[in-house]
Amino acid sequence: MGSPRDSAPRRPTVWVNCAASLDGRIAFAGGRRAHLSGPEDLERVQRLRAGADAILVGVGTVVKDDPSLRVHWELLGEPPGPNPTRVVVDASGRTPAAARVLDGSTPTIVATSERATRSFPDHVRVLVAGATRVDLGRLFPWLYDLGVRTLMVEGGAEILSSVLRAGLFDRFSVYYAPVVIGGATAPSVASGPETRGPDDLTSLELLSLERLGAGFLATYAPTARRGPLARPWKRTLQAGTQVHNPEANV
Repeated sequence: MGSPRDSAPRRPTVWVNCAASLDGRIAFAGGRRAHLSGPEDLERVQRLRAGADAILVGVGTVVKDDPSLRVHWELLGEPPGPNPTRVVVDASGRTPAAARVLDGSTPTIVATSERATRSFPDHVRVLVAGATRVDLGRLFPWLYDLGVRTLMVEGGAEILSSVLRAGLFDRFSVYYAPVVIGGATAPSVASGPETRGPDDLTSLELLSLERLGAGFLATYAPTARRGPLARPWKRTLQAGTQVHNPEANV
C-alpha cells in the first residue's frame, strides 16, 4: 500500500536556506537587511544557487532588498554559468516595476493570486495559484511541471514559515552568525500564525552541525522523511570543501 507521500503531487526537491543571528533574527528592526553571512557561508550559498533550477523569494524581500537572485560565480572562482529561474511569490502584485527580478536577464516567474490586478512584462511568466493568497501546495507541483527539479527557498520570514510549516521541503539550513539582534520588530526565521501547542510544531531531524567561519551551520530534514538530495546539488556541493557538504555527516 502506498503512503500519502506516494499519492501526493510531484514537487521539486526543496532546500530552505537562511542566515540568522543567535537569537533567530534574519534582519534588523522593521525588516532592514542584515548582512549576517560570512565569506565561507556566502560561498556555500552560491554553490546551492548553482545547483538550483529556481530560487524562490517573497515579494517583501524584493521590495526591501531588490535582489538579483543570480549566482555570483566570481565568489566560486568559476567562469559564469547559467542562472536559476527566479520565482517571486506576490499575491497582490507589489513587485516594483524597476525591480531587478523583472529586468529580463534571467527567466522569471511571478506567482500571484486572483485578487492581483497588476500586469507584468511579457517576458515574465505569471502563475495564478490561489484566490487571495498564493497556495504553495499548488505552486510547487506547477513548478515541477515546468521543469524545476531543484528549488531553493531564500525568504523572507513569511515564506520560510509557510514552506516549513507545510512540510514542503527536504533540507533546511541555517547559518548562525555570532551576533544578537534583539528588539520587537526584527523578523525571526519563521513568522505567520501562532503556534498554539505541540500539535502545531514542525519537527526536524538534525543532519549536521558544523563550524563555518566565525559562525556555525545547522542543517535539518523533516522528521522521518529524510530523502536523498537531487543529483545537481550533490555535484555542486562536492565541488566545494567537504565541510560545506551536510551529506558527509549523514
